[in-house]
Order: sequence, then C-alpha cells, then structure tokens
Amino acid sequence: MSQRVKVRQILLDENTNYDVVVKGWIRSFRNNQFIALNDGSTNNNLQIVLEPGSVTPEVLKRLTTGAAISVRGTVIPSLGKGQRVEVKAVELEILGDCDPEKYPLQLKNRPSLEYLREIAHLRFRTNTFGAIFRIRHTLAFAVHKFFNERGFVYLHTPIITASDAEGAGEMFRVSTLDPKNPPLTENGEIDYKEDFFGKATNLTVSGQLEGELGAMAFGDVYTFGPTFRAENSNTARHLAEFWMIEPEMAFYDLEDNMNLAEAFIKSVIGYALENNREDLEFLAQRLEEEDKQKPQQERSELGLIQKLEFVLNNEFMRLTYTEAIDILKNSKPNKSKKFDYIIEEWGADLQSEHERYLVEKHFKKPVILTDYPKAIKAFYMKQNDDGKTVRAMDILFPGIGEIVGGSQREENYDKLVTRMEEMHLPVNEMSWYLDTRRYGACPHAGFGLGFERLVLFVTGMGNIRDVIPFPRTPKSAEF
Repeated sequence: MSQRVKVRQILLDENTNYDVVVKGWIRSFRNNQFIALNDGSTNNNLQIVLEPGSVTPEVLKRLTTGAAISVRGTVIPSLGKGQRVEVKAVELEILGDCDPEKYPLQLKNRPSLEYLREIAHLRFRTNTFGAIFRIRHTLAFAVHKFFNERGFVYLHTPIITASDAEGAGEMFRVSTLDPKNPPLTENGEIDYKEDFFGKATNLTVSGQLEGELGAMAFGDVYTFGPTFRAENSNTARHLAEFWMIEPEMAFYDLEDNMNLAEAFIKSVIGYALENNREDLEFLAQRLEEEDKQKPQQERSELGLIQKLEFVLNNEFMRLTYTEAIDILKNSKPNKSKKFDYIIEEWGADLQSEHERYLVEKHFKKPVILTDYPKAIKAFYMKQNDDGKTVRAMDILFPGIGEIVGGSQREENYDKLVTRMEEMHLPVNEMSWYLDTRRYGACPHAGFGLGFERLVLFVTGMGNIRDVIPFPRTPKSAEF
C-alpha cells in the first residue's frame, strides 16, 4: 500500500516513462479501455489505459463508476486530448465493487446540491465537494500558520462549560441525569448537584472568556474549535455546530484589533489562492454557470477569483456605527421601504440586509464598523466615554454580512461588574473571570471569526451547510 503514488503528484510531475502504483475510484470507464481514475488528491482524473484482452470479461463488468481499484503500470505521454500523461496498465486489481444500479452518483445525471445534502456521506466524491473540502483544509492550515508565525499560543478552551459567554441563553445542555426522572430540589426544580459535574453545564458558545485568561499570561493566544448555538434557525447562514477562530491579545486596543483581523483575513485568503488555484478555478466556473441562470440584476459583478483578489488588494473601509446608521437611514431601500427592517433611529440592531447594503452597494468593499451602542452588545466590551457606545468592531463581507465580531475588552473591574449587574449576569459565578481584572489588568482585545462563513466566502457557495462536512441544523443530526 505504501508504494502508492497520488494522482496529483503524477499529473504535476514533468517526467514520464517510470513505473507507478496508483489506487483510487473509477469516475468513468469507456470503450472497455479507458478508465478515469480519481483518488481525491485533485479534481483532475488520471487516465488508465487497458490493453485489449489484458483483463477478463468478468473483471471488465466490475469496472463500474465508484469501484475502488489498484493499478500497476507505466506513466507515458498521452496522445489523447485533455491530459499530458496517462498510465499504461500492467496489472489491475479491484479492491471494492460498486453496484451501478444502486450507486447514486452517476455521470449521466448531475445531482443538485439539495440532493447531495440528503446523501452527505457520499458528496465528498463529487468534484464540487472535493474542491470545497480541500480548500477548507488549506484555510484551516493557514489559520494556524498565521498565528504561529506571530508567536501566538494555541489554547484549547473547553467544549463543556458552565458559563454563557454571550449571555444569549441559547445553549445545548449537557447532563447525565435521567430525563424521565431527574432528581428534584425542595422547590421542585432539577437538582443539578446530582449531575455529573455537580452543576448545570452546556456546550460552549465561545472560547473567548477562557481565551482572555490565557492572554493575561501568554500575551497572545488563539482558539480554533467547535462551538454550539441552540438557535432554531433554518437560514443558509446558520448552523447549530460550527467552528470558531478566536484570538485574544494583551496590550491591544481596538485599532490593533482591526489591523490584526484585516491582516489575518487577507493572509488566509491569499494562502488559499496560492495553494488551491485549481480548485478555486473549478468553483469559479461553476459559479459563473450558475450565475447565467439568474436575472441580470442578481448576477455577481465579480467572478470568484476576482472577488478574492479584490479583498486582498483593497483596504477595508472603516466607519462608526453612527455613520453607518446615517447612510442607511438616507438610502434608497430604506426610504422606499424595501428593507425588511426599516432603519428609523440610532440604536437599531443591524440586520444582514443592512450589512450587505453597506458592503455591496454603498462602499463596494469590505467594511469594518466600530463603536456600537452598548445596549446591543455583550457585557465584556470596553465602554466609551460617551456612556452610550462600546469599542466593538464587526467586519462585513459581500454575500455574507458579518464575518468577524470583536472588541476591545473592558479591563476596568468596577465598570465590568456594573455592566454585568445591569445585564443580570451572575457576578459571583464569574469570579474566575473577574480575577483577570483584579490581578494585573491591562488593555486587551480580541475577535471571533466563524470559520464556515470564511469558507463560504472563499468557495463562493450559497449555503453554509455545503462547507462543513457534517452539518448540524434544527431537526438534522445525521451521521
């Protein structure tokens, strides 16, 4: 098995006339002679040429789409169109049969994305999802590369937690108690002292608070792991389980935070462009074909590659929430009441339609909004001197809306406690967090980036369920 050479390596190699062993799955078999072999290392297939009579009729019948085979042969220049080299088979072994009557992925019918979500355990075998998940891998590697090169410590924050970092309350409960007969207190409430952890626990919505603990010792840390939201949301932008990238930096203010976030996004997108050009070009062509089916006004102004390069080559527009509200209030969609949520006054919580208007119509570039009303933001954000706003920042992207949310954190102990009390958060239970303000507090900042939204943007896909291997959504937890 270790002798195997990957298809991508053979296709990139300038040499010919050498022996190889290749293994993969049949994408097509024609004229009882030509096999298109794919092993997942690239979307491009390697042509295997069988000499007439080199395999028995019984074996020929088993060479069906989806079957796994091993081939020993010689790499030779190809005379056929569409490939530079091919492999002349010397020996062929079928490793796993695939019944063509039952196999749901056939060349003759191009399955829709909706259909592929129903058979998500097989969709990796298609070119579209092969490209998506190779790009996802590259982006994940680029995340670690970026922070490692800047001296950040990768901190594994807990998945099971007793705190609600966002104060949102939409969390998945973790418990070993019998749901049919849980122990009760004298007041008739569930007695979590009898539970596994001795208290009520949940799946984490964010690693930020624990990340702050690390930043107060290491200076710069980041988390990159799964997070969970029990929101009953069935949109193309929401998942119940998703991955978050959350750096926390000591001695950073909001400006430093914005600079790092912009550099980070540009770095990982640039890395994908450099290392997954072939996959991106495939998805760009797919997107272009999809666009042709849409009305002219709904078509993308830029192709996928151009859109990614546009992000790399342009400074992000920075403005305050207050400035954004003025733009939105005076916009045509708002005045003509075409927004679903009309902007009438300062203090409104911006919706995706407002964010996308600012990015796609008004500025036509990524936007960083700062200084939001404190009433619509989390308790830990640093309060401005005006008493109304906080040092928050959101990065807005075309087609996505918010892709990054972050802030300078409130390092003043008294202000933080007062804000927690205003929001009815359990100050006593958060004593461990407040210790970062009691002992050697310093200015610090951080942000969170939903990894799937980044993958969504880079691949040009329209539904977030198509950029995570096994999507978890309301009423859906397959595999």
